[in-house]
Formats: sequence, structure tokens, C-alpha cells
Amino acid sequence: MSALAKLNNGYLDATRSTGNPRDVEYQLFARVTGRLNKGTQPETPFNQLVDALNENLGIWREVALSVADPDNELPAALRAQLFYLYEFTVAQTQKVLRGEAKAAALIEVNMSIMRGLRTNQPGKGPDPCLASS
Repeated sequence: MSALAKLNNGYLDATRSTGNPRDVEYQLFARVTGRLNKGTQPETPFNQLVDALNENLGIWREVALSVADPDNELPAALRAQLFYLYEFTVAQTQKVLRGEAKAAALIEVNMSIMRGLRTNQPGKGPDPCLASS
């Protein structure tokens, strides 16, 4: 089980977390991305966005730890790209918290990851409930 799949066990009940690791990782990113989307809505209290940003950072921390592991079997170039996205997420989150940026870039990064997790899986695309209002 991947690091993200292990992290997901704390978030989803057992009936939803069964499945292949890509599906579990997709569900984890979909859930936090939905929370980020909700947190950006004008009627949503700022603390809910802060909670979503914190959860998102936790997921990306797990990604960074996973790709830094010498036993990780992903290609080195992909591992480096994912680690860069972690660094970007940390920096962008700090900007959002300071009011210097919006969360849209973080949402787009997560959506790109979700699209990648659905690659070569016919009939599966981005979660329609994540569409921006």
C-alpha cells in the first residue's frame, strides 16, 4: 500500500478505502480538493480554508516522503517533478495564508494529479463535483 493510501485510511471508512492504490489516492486528492474549492467560496469562514490548506499540505508531505524514499519505484524524473510540486504547494500555501495569493493554483495542481491518476483508466475522469462554481 502506498504512503498516500495509508494516509487515506485515516480519512475514509473501510468500505470506501478498498480498491487499488490509484483509486484510493484519487479519492484522497478529490476530497481535499473539494474542501479547498469550498474554502474559497465567499460564504465559507476562513478557518475552513485554513483547515483544507493544512490537510492538503499533509497529503503533499506524504507525497514528498514517498518520492524521496530510495525504494520508490517511480521514474526518477517523475519523482523529482512530484517533489517540486510539494515545494510549490508549501510556498503557495504560505502565500494564501498571508492573503497574497488565491488557492486556485493549489486546486489546479491537485486536479492535474487527479487527471494523472485516471490516465489509462477508461471511463474515469475528474470528479464532476469538483467543478468550480
